[in-house]
Formats: sequence, structure tokens, C-alpha cells
Amino acid sequence: MAAHSKGPNGLVAVHVAVHNPADMEELEPRAAGYAHQLFAASARYADVSWTEAGAEQRWLGMDTSICAAVINPNHYASRGADEFECFMSGAASRGEPALIIVTMGNADGDGPRNVFSRYNASVHFCNFTGSIIGNRLPAGAEVSLAPDLDATDRDLGLRLLNRPGDAPWWAMSLQSTALEGPQGPTVHPPEGELVPILVDSLGESIVARWTPSDGQQIWYVIPDAVDWNTVLDWIVQRALPEHVPAALRRVRSRHSIDADLETQARLALGELERRYLDDKARCQADAERARQEAEPVRSGLLYASGSELVDAVAGVLRAAGFTVTDLDTELGTTVSADLLVVLDGATCLVEVKAASGAAPEKLASQLQRHLKTWPQLRPSQPVTCAALIVNHQHRLDPAERSPEVYQRREFIDALTFPVLATGQLFNWWRTQDWLAVRTAVLGTPHPDALGKTSAAPSTAESPRRRRFWPRSGRGSAD
Repeated sequence: MAAHSKGPNGLVAVHVAVHNPADMEELEPRAAGYAHQLFAASARYADVSWTEAGAEQRWLGMDTSICAAVINPNHYASRGADEFECFMSGAASRGEPALIIVTMGNADGDGPRNVFSRYNASVHFCNFTGSIIGNRLPAGAEVSLAPDLDATDRDLGLRLLNRPGDAPWWAMSLQSTALEGPQGPTVHPPEGELVPILVDSLGESIVARWTPSDGQQIWYVIPDAVDWNTVLDWIVQRALPEHVPAALRRVRSRHSIDADLETQARLALGELERRYLDDKARCQADAERARQEAEPVRSGLLYASGSELVDAVAGVLRAAGFTVTDLDTELGTTVSADLLVVLDGATCLVEVKAASGAAPEKLASQLQRHLKTWPQLRPSQPVTCAALIVNHQHRLDPAERSPEVYQRREFIDALTFPVLATGQLFNWWRTQDWLAVRTAVLGTPHPDALGKTSAAPSTAESPRRRRFWPRSGRGSAD
């Protein structure tokens, strides 16, 4: 290998086990397949901005003993084995762990899988038993961050999550090594620990960090088809400061941070990052808890019918301050309206309906019939108002539904009670605008709302809206 050394220049050396792309000439189509493989391997690093990232590249045939990290090392003679051994020896002589970044699989198409094999890609370690095997995932696989990551691994995971949507992934796991001997094959369990960084929907590792028990090697296994500028930035700015900080100090890298010489501002920044991660985790937990609590109401109001819809409406009315009675439970289904709601002396019958398309006008007549029969059911509890709540056009996306349940103006003007869309009820519930809920259901501003304004649907604001009072033993609409 050619000697290559110079004084500190601020650039940390990184070995890549390919030939210098600048020295590779475009091949003719008739060239051997092996030559095309070498050319393609080098071409992947042709556009990497090494100096901008704070690094200098060491290709095949160069001295790698001073390198702080290696990308895709090779175990085969004349193809990188000597350079890899030189890199490992240099790290060991300095008492530093060997930082190794390898890619799993081939984005251009893994070779056909042997019928006796459970995988189509693999990564083999240096001087340790076992290997990491990988299976390419189907297109569109869902990938997410593994829990409880440190800042360095989390940063890598977030960078790789930004790969193009059609970029391939491989699910990884450790595999034992079988060695042939005089008495037959001997199986050696895999050494070290594989820590997931990104996982698929089944919890399988997609990006991972592997370390042996002695901690002298740190392998990061990432998928093929990555932006090497992004990965190189991560190596210099996050991985080396975390795992091999002395490598940055030796070359006087701008990314080197001496813990004994950190400024107060640097310490404050670190504390800010820690608080941010803690706050983010707490907010994520709060958001998930709120989602679980909100889902029954959201799903019920926007997409449900029957008892699920009635329960969702009842939940919103209770949250708005009403005392709610389920009349179907007390009196029996279809005997009266669905709900009886009471608030500060106002007693209201509420009918809850659903329509997959436009709401038929006959829904209003059903509530009118219940108003007429109510005095016979509860003569000691007269109603003062009524409301019809409808989940209309519930087969459409909520954004595509008409804001009002009914469109025909003559019919709307003839109504004697408000008609509310569950979509509007959902918006008030989502923003906790309980005043708007009370105003819309009761048909007049709640006493607490005097001097305030709150929007209600135009259907609910019909000038012909009236209250209902019992008369001569039977209910009637004045």
C-alpha cells in the first residue's frame, strides 16, 4: 500500500473499500461482469462531498491505519482485506473501538435466494462467530424508530427515514455460524448484541448497531441505496464524537469537542437537547393518550349510526354540561326520542339520526311525533325544546359533506327546532366550545352566554325556531 500521511488538516480519514471513482474509466458494454461490479461499487461514492463533511477519503491501495471509520470493508484478498486489517490494527494500537458502517442488500436486485436459505443478503463480522442475515421487504413496508434510542442512534434513524419512499429495506437478524469438522458441522451461536434503530411493523430490525462483548468494534448496518453525504455527515458529526472522539481531536476537526473545555453555551445546548427529547416523548405520550380517548367520539360522530352514534352525541352533550338520559334504555327503542337532556331548567328531547346520503326530510317528522307523545310518557316532566342531530352523508369524507343537514329553504324556515350536523358538533367538541353546543341544542343563548357571541349553524338559527310546552295533556308545537 502506498504511504499517505500528513499533519493535522482538520479532516478525519475514512476508508471506503473501493477504487477511487476518479480513476475509474467508463466501461464498454462488452467488459467482464466483474469489471462492471467494480465500476458500480466506486460510482456510488463519486458525488460524496468529503471535504465539506470534514473528512478525507482513503480508497483501496491507500494507508488506512490512521482512519477513524470504515465504510463497507471487504474481507477478500486484493479487494480490501489488507486495508481492513490495517484499519483494525491502527484502531487497536490506539486503544480505540473500530467504527464500521456496512450496507445490507443490493438495491439493484438481490441475487436469487437459495431454496435452502432463509435470507437473500448478509453481513459477516471480523474475527467473531455469527453473521447478520437480511430479507428484502416488500415495497411500501412501514418503518419507524425503535424505542429508547440514544441521541446518536436516533439521529441516524431520522436521517434514514428521510430516504425516498421507494427505497428498499431489509429485515435483519443474527445467525449462528456452522463450521465443518472431522465429526461433522459444529454450530457456534452468534456473538455480540444487535440493537435495533429502525424497525418494521413486526418489530424486526431494519437499521441496527452491532457490538461484540469486548466493545472493540461498533458496526452500524444500514440499507443499501442511501445518500452517502447524509451518512458521512452523521459519521463525522455524531458517530465519531460519541464513539471515537480522539480521532477528531488528532486532526483538530471543527467537530471535535473536548469535554474539559466545553463552554457554558455548549453545555446549555446539550441540556436543551435532553429536555427537548424528554418533552417530545411526553408530548407523544399525551397525544397518543388523547387519540385513544378521542377516537370513540370522533369515529362515532363522523362515521357511525345507531347506538354508536347516539353514545357519541351523548358524550359530547355531557361534556357540554347537560344531564343526559338515554331514553332508549329507559323507555325502550322507538318509544320516544333517543335522548333527554337537561340544563338549568331547560329540558330538551334530542333525536339522533344517520343518513348515508342526503338526509330525508321525514327525519324531522319523527321528532315532531315524539314531541306529541311525550306528555303521555312523562307528564310530570314537560319538555321546553327539542333538537334533531344528524350524521348525514357519512359515506363521504367529512370535508366533502355539506355543512348543513338540509338545503331546501322552505323546509328549513318551517322547522320549529334546530337541526344540527354531527360534523359541526364534532368541531365544537374538538375545540371545547361548550357554549356553542349549549346554544345550538337549546335554541337560545344559555344564561351564562349573555353578552357573548357564539356561532351556531344557520339551520339552528331559523327565525321560526320555537319552544315546546305541554297543553291539555298532549304536546303541541306552538
